[in-house]
Amino acid sequence: MKRIVSVSLGSSAGNKKAEVECLGERFSIERIGSDGDMDKACRMIAELDGKVAAIGLGGIDLYVMAAGRRYVIRDALKMAQAAKITPVVDGSGLKAAWEPVVIQRIVERGLLHPQQKERGLENLKVLMPSGVDRFGIAEAFSKLNTRNIFGDFIFALGIPVRLTRLWQLQLAARTLLPIVCRMPFTMLYPTGAKQDKPTPKYRHYFDWADVIAGDKHYITRSMPPPQEGEAPLAGKVVITNTVRKRDIADFRARGLARLITTTPELDGETLGTNAMQGLVVALVGKQPEDITADEYREMIGRIGWEPWVLDL
Repeated sequence: MKRIVSVSLGSSAGNKKAEVECLGERFSIERIGSDGDMDKACRMIAELDGKVAAIGLGGIDLYVMAAGRRYVIRDALKMAQAAKITPVVDGSGLKAAWEPVVIQRIVERGLLHPQQKERGLENLKVLMPSGVDRFGIAEAFSKLNTRNIFGDFIFALGIPVRLTRLWQLQLAARTLLPIVCRMPFTMLYPTGAKQDKPTPKYRHYFDWADVIAGDKHYITRSMPPPQEGEAPLAGKVVITNTVRKRDIADFRARGLARLITTTPELDGETLGTNAMQGLVVALVGKQPEDITADEYREMIGRIGWEPWVLDL
């Protein structure tokens, strides 16, 4: 059995292990959190190096691919370099190649929103707390002509500037990412126990949206809490990943209508794109940098992955 391990900067409370069979091969896929300790994460990666089929970087991106360019996050590079033999992936390959396909499929099947047909795509409002992290999804929604807000300045940097056009997101990416990628990662994204500590904010953006898409932690940390007699996400749809049963319970408590994940359900939950990219890399048998977007999509087609659509 081949082993895929995602070493995450996130909380160990989200650890998970699953076994799957793909194309006649058995795989163990595991997520291990380092509780925000980057040195510990590096040690774990070094210990796994040469012993597993692929290592995923969880809770951090090595690459941000946006506006036709690839930017390297300095702190993630330190983690990746702890491995000398085993391929290291961060999920960016799947985000770029597969997630836009997911959006296309759910729209074609009328699953984007319960009122998709009645209201029309041009009247559906989409909030992405971070567009650069999921640039492929941002592009997909822009092509659909939905009404979009990309909240990168708002949710990541605390700057009250909303982006509503793809070209604005592209300009922001090209201007800021060369600087932002050199900043300490903890300034940009919750790690360790911070991932489990909700800090509700910017409720009016959640109230405005019909669809909330992108990174789970940006969504769950900021979304409005349930209150007696109120379901703040009533009728809304969330498109995300790395979902645990407790997240589903939280979404239900807020009245969410539908949950869509970009990778398949495993025992009622989903693993991160980095872990699932590790599975694809192990099946293709190449170094991640040598695998094209078409090869990712071809292999995913052979595996038979479909987005998980859960009506709540």
